[in-house]
Amino acid sequence: MSYIERLNNVSVLGAAGKMGSGILLLTAVEMADQSLKPENKDAKFVLNAIDISWDGLKGLMDYLRVQVTKLAEKKTVMLRQMYADRTDLIENSCIINEYVQDVLRIVRPVTSMDVAYESDLIFEAVNESKSLKVKLFTDIDNNSNKNPWFLTNTSSVPIHEINEAAKLGGRILGFHFYNPPAVQKLVEVIAPEGTLPELKDFSMQYAKNLRKVVVPSNDYAGFIGNGHFMRDALHGIKEVEALSAEHGFAQAVYMINKVSQDFLVRPMGIFQLIDYVGVDVVQFILNVMKPHNPDENLHSELLDNMMTLNVKGGQNSNGSQKDGFLKYEKGRPVAVFSPEVKDYVAFESFAADCDSKLGALPSSAVAWKGVIRMRNKAEVLGGYFTDLASAETMGATLAKKYGVRSNEIGKKLVSDKVALNENDVNVVMMTGFFHAYGPINEYF
Repeated sequence: MSYIERLNNVSVLGAAGKMGSGILLLTAVEMADQSLKPENKDAKFVLNAIDISWDGLKGLMDYLRVQVTKLAEKKTVMLRQMYADRTDLIENSCIINEYVQDVLRIVRPVTSMDVAYESDLIFEAVNESKSLKVKLFTDIDNNSNKNPWFLTNTSSVPIHEINEAAKLGGRILGFHFYNPPAVQKLVEVIAPEGTLPELKDFSMQYAKNLRKVVVPSNDYAGFIGNGHFMRDALHGIKEVEALSAEHGFAQAVYMINKVSQDFLVRPMGIFQLIDYVGVDVVQFILNVMKPHNPDENLHSELLDNMMTLNVKGGQNSNGSQKDGFLKYEKGRPVAVFSPEVKDYVAFESFAADCDSKLGALPSSAVAWKGVIRMRNKAEVLGGYFTDLASAETMGATLAKKYGVRSNEIGKKLVSDKVALNENDVNVVMMTGFFHAYGPINEYF
């Protein structure tokens, strides 16, 4: 079966969710673009958007219309070539509208799983639960005569475990989009031993057409991205626990979040990142990884406590940040949740004191936004981290300790053969997490 034939009938499970909607958008556009090529004029393309929520699917279609319109406006020159035989389409607005309609015609929103039985390709973006994924895949495979291929968006569950439990015979591959899929360039591809070679080839062609940066990961719980992030987060949590006795919990969270953002030149602090992903999601991923790493303590009582207090973070349906460890106003953190008082404590009541304790950044410091696109980024960062190394302030000391730990985590992913090499670890963290530099570096 050719690449085009495999795309003739596709289903996305969990299509109305944050990840699923992005995967659906990318796939719908790819299918539409393929359908408009002269050599594919007789091919039929169907994309089933499957979700349990009709309200979610309605919102999905509105989202698709808006996003496809934006994409069309950016590629009107290409669209003019694609619609060159349509003499009725003259104005750009007409071409854009026609393209939007062509994409939307491919998508069929449904709440029934039955339609997936006719699909040759299944994308899965449901909850990060092995049992749920296995149940869905088994149901589809048992009711289909298509021998479908499965691309799972899991960010932590080993692919071989799903393959064995669902008896898929190598017809599954980890294709981990980063959030949000329509924006993020990175995809982690996990193909355990026994994965069909044709499925690997298809995934590479699909990723290439989507202009994604592909990094292979070996099939180990958490893979590269979460393998680093989870341990990085646990380090931040342990540092908070160590600082809390002397400085107070809210102050400790504020300081470690500031150190991990400003002192380490990252796009957001570690507790902002935990909130962005979701406290519940972080806890769940750690629970997935823990049995596979018996020599490590991949658990946090603090996360358990926050979940008990219903402090979960995550994002609203419109993309705005929910309150988690930090409280947000207009997207900016303004307070820290205190488990002791079960409420948020405003930054303004302690930030100045914490900043004073941390001490000033070296004069060569640069903000992440300022350095990320610099052509001489390596030189600028090298100068800053040289100055940081000689600083003896509390903030510098915490930052150096954090940087060393991040470096250790990255190197262990290579030595444990999760990542093929150090560069792959750095690419994942720089592309998927937008870090200005990789964790494996000469700075620490």
